[in-house]
Amino acid sequence: MSLLSRLANVFRRDRLSREIEEELASHIEEAIEQGRDRAEARRAFGSTLRQREASRDVKVASWLDSLRADAVFGCRQLRKTKIASAAVILSLALAIGSCTAAFRLIDALLLRPLPVKDPARLYVLLYHGTDFDGIVQTGDGWMYPMFRQMRGALKDQAELIAISPAAQVDLTYGSAQETERAYLQYVSGGMFNSFGLRPAAGRLLVDNDDRAPGAHPFGVLSYEYWTRRFGRNPKIVGRTFRYGHELFTIVGVAPEGFTGTEPGVMTDIFVPTMMSPDVGRSDVNWFRTLVRLKPDVAIEPVRERLQAVYRSFREEQVKGLAGFPKRTLDGIVHQKMLMESASAGISDMQEDYRDALTVFGVLVGLVLFITCANVANLMTAQASARAREMALRVAIGAGRSRLVQLVLVESAMLALFASVVGVMLSWWSAPFIVSRLNPPDHPARLLLPADWRVLSFAVILTLVVALLFGIAPALRASAVKPSSALKGGPSASEPHSRRRLMHLTIAVQVALCVLVLFVANLLVTTLERLTHQPLGFSADRILTVEIVAERREPPAVWDQLAERMRSIPGIEKVALADWPLMSEHAMGGYISVDGNRPSADASFFLDVSPGWTNAMQIPFLAGRDFQAVDVFPKVAIVNETFAKQFLKSENPIGRTFATALGGAERTRIEIVGMVRNARYVDMRGPMAPVAYFPFRSADGKGELRRRSSGALIVRTSNSKPLALASVVRAAVLRADPEFHVSQIRTQEEIDSLHTMQERLLAMLALFFAAVALLLAGVGLYGVLDYSVFQRRREIGIRMAIGAQALHVAGRITLEGFAMMAVGAVAGLALGMVSMRYIESLLYQMKAPIWECSLFLRWRL
Repeated sequence: MSLLSRLANVFRRDRLSREIEEELASHIEEAIEQGRDRAEARRAFGSTLRQREASRDVKVASWLDSLRADAVFGCRQLRKTKIASAAVILSLALAIGSCTAAFRLIDALLLRPLPVKDPARLYVLLYHGTDFDGIVQTGDGWMYPMFRQMRGALKDQAELIAISPAAQVDLTYGSAQETERAYLQYVSGGMFNSFGLRPAAGRLLVDNDDRAPGAHPFGVLSYEYWTRRFGRNPKIVGRTFRYGHELFTIVGVAPEGFTGTEPGVMTDIFVPTMMSPDVGRSDVNWFRTLVRLKPDVAIEPVRERLQAVYRSFREEQVKGLAGFPKRTLDGIVHQKMLMESASAGISDMQEDYRDALTVFGVLVGLVLFITCANVANLMTAQASARAREMALRVAIGAGRSRLVQLVLVESAMLALFASVVGVMLSWWSAPFIVSRLNPPDHPARLLLPADWRVLSFAVILTLVVALLFGIAPALRASAVKPSSALKGGPSASEPHSRRRLMHLTIAVQVALCVLVLFVANLLVTTLERLTHQPLGFSADRILTVEIVAERREPPAVWDQLAERMRSIPGIEKVALADWPLMSEHAMGGYISVDGNRPSADASFFLDVSPGWTNAMQIPFLAGRDFQAVDVFPKVAIVNETFAKQFLKSENPIGRTFATALGGAERTRIEIVGMVRNARYVDMRGPMAPVAYFPFRSADGKGELRRRSSGALIVRTSNSKPLALASVVRAAVLRADPEFHVSQIRTQEEIDSLHTMQERLLAMLALFFAAVALLLAGVGLYGVLDYSVFQRRREIGIRMAIGAQALHVAGRITLEGFAMMAVGAVAGLALGMVSMRYIESLLYQMKAPIWECSLFLRWRL
């Protein structure tokens, strides 16, 4: 009989039984027809039961039939213990769901290959060494003139692809006056062909679209953006959109599934690199370089050739730089080239959240282990209650392997049910976690498909979990001694050693639980300290309005806009600035004092209007505010750190300095005021030196410069400043048709961006800490219950000879609580060690037990 038929017969029991009976009856009838007596024929045929079983063994896959029988029996057992089974399934589902969610996030951000041809041959080009500040760092930003030389040197070995970071930009379609935001990315024209991509509509960019600066204003939409914004309208090809001062034509749509090379950001529009205003500059690093090796080309010769081109370019570049120490320039020239795999893409979010996702994965792994140990203890306790059943099975011929299979099948069923619930949980939880990474105006956008990778992980995880919590109870049940169990004696040959093993398991659970609690306390304390970090300004009731203009507008127009805003009811103060504090924007340069060389450290710069310090409530320590006649580069206001670091003076009023940008000194600037320190872009580091310049600036001829962008800083009387957002937006549009509102945010919302990762980690850590604490408690209950069951005779004897209930309870729980104490100490030790590995995620944590221990200090 074929294997397929034997497998099918396992699930055709009734039909197979009828066929066997008919076959046996036919043999007897055949003997009768040959003249034999019916009774004699039956005696000659032998035992009907034995013949039936022998025939069944031939027609059925016995191993599968035993698994089916164990599964049916396992379902009955689960129905008998509904509450205990439900508790096990829910706890396992939580652990499996958390692990699956963690895998989906880690896979989507760090592991999943890009949907391109041969992603394994894709590398990102990096440089490592000292920068102009003398700081050792690894960078991935490049300038186009150098890129062009490197591309020419590798023409026969590899393809070089320039790809800028995807950035949110303001653009308009057709004649629409209202701007909208989209993620735009500059890419080499040959990128799509190199990646082996085909258009979903129209055509993609080609090399000829990326030959001359500004010559081909073409754009390609991503499939996701085409679907979301235009409903897959095929007539979109040929339409135009305006970005900045350029009108772009949409020539096609990228294939479905390709949203760029930056996991965490979905690019909406791709344009040629030659359309970037920085394409000809040798002092701006504005894009990443991807290297796609040709088949059978080794990586090291490519890297060495790139190193030679890089050094030659830098040697020529530093010849024109003045004012920098020779050691600094030598460090720039001798920076080392690196090539790292970019098969999963390359993005800032990968670097920002790599450590956080690692901690997340470790936390869910610890919770999974605690859950499995907890369930193993519970099932071991249940196996003790089933000692008589197992003894009877052994007595009638069941082998040890058969008993192990029986218990493992029950464990697998629990794990299967839990995995179904867990996968459903991960389906919701993974997108929820992604939604917490960024606010609505800058959302993290990750593809989280439930494909074969996630399914394979879930299946493997289910099998591992079933073995983790099922193998110990299975071995425990299979070691039963029939004679002892049927007489009511100990259910195992070595009950004391088994109890010690369970107590050791509890100690491990407690240690891991304390470790999770310890790490949770570190992360929560970090969040607390960051959120209470003094900013140096008041973010309360501040509304920031970022504005772009179709063409550059004179300062008088910006002043008129601010004046119009002051007349709106509910607005107390209005000022102008380049951008809001703590936003993603920054500008800086080197400081030269008294004609000396530029300092080794740079300072941040910000253009602000008169009254800006008052609107932000940054107090003056000396000097005065800007006046309407002040222009850059005549005067400046500095903060405390600037005065101490560069001027070595408590009162810098009247002192002068010059900025050194790219080695060229600018006009000397007089300091007219000093204000208290205020955070500029960072919450973690020390207060940075900042120089504030007038919002009005003049060129070398004394003529006022026009501006194409700026930000209104509005302090409202309303405790909810966003209530005025629509009024402010309408007022901006009425003030000048050239103005467009890029985005409106509260200052508090901007500040909260800097603790987004900490809030996410604190939330997850608190959740898993609570789960670990609950599971550890359930595990302790299971061990105590098992101990009572094992020592019920001893307890009865002690009670009979006069032992008090409190004394008996103390003896029973003493071993368990001793193991808890051991586990707590081990957990604290592990927590202290773990601080070394999560130091980058912590803030102002010194690792003393009195400060970090959750048991001594737990605050939100």
